[in-house]
Amino acid sequence: MTKKAPGKAYQKGISIIELNDMFPDEKTATKWFEDVIWPNGRHCPKCGGLRTREASHKYMPYWCTDCRSYFSVKTNTAMQSSNVSLRQWAIAIYLCLTNLKSVSSIKLSRDVKVSQPTAWFMMQRIREAWACDEGQDPFDGTVEFDETYVGGVRKNSRTRSAGKPRDAGRWT
Repeated sequence: MTKKAPGKAYQKGISIIELNDMFPDEKTATKWFEDVIWPNGRHCPKCGGLRTREASHKYMPYWCTDCRSYFSVKTNTAMQSSNVSLRQWAIAIYLCLTNLKSVSSIKLSRDVKVSQPTAWFMMQRIREAWACDEGQDPFDGTVEFDETYVGGVRKNSRTRSAGKPRDAGRWT
C-alpha cells in the first residue's frame, strides 16, 4: 500500500517549541545570527574588512582594525540601534513571516515580552528588511495565489459596468 502525500494545506516548518529550543538563550541566538549574516567568516559591515578581532566593548563585541570601529552582528541590519535581544528578534521574525496576515503589534508585544511601540517598531523593521529594492521585480517565475484568479476575459467579469476592456485579461 502506498503512502498518501500530504495535502496542499500541509507546509513543513518548525513549531514554537522547536523555535524556543533553537534559541534557549542569547548566546545561541547571537551565534545563529552570526552564522547567517557572516557565512564565510566575520567581516566588518562598515568597510568589509576581514581583519577583525573581539573587543571588550559591552554592546559592540568586535573591532575592525582597518576602519578602526566597533561593530556587532546588528550593525547595518534591521536590528541596528535596537535594545531588543537577538533571541526576541528571532522569535519576532518567525512570527511575522509565518502568519498568513503577519501579526498585530499587540500580540507580538505579548509573545516576545516587549512594549507595544517596540513591537510595532520591530514589525516595521522586519517588513522593511523583506521589501524589494527599487527596480527589482518582487516576483520571479511562477507566482501562485491561494484561491485567486487574476485576469480573464472582460465578458466573464461580475462587474461589467466598470471600465472598458483593453485586451484579454486586462481592463481598467
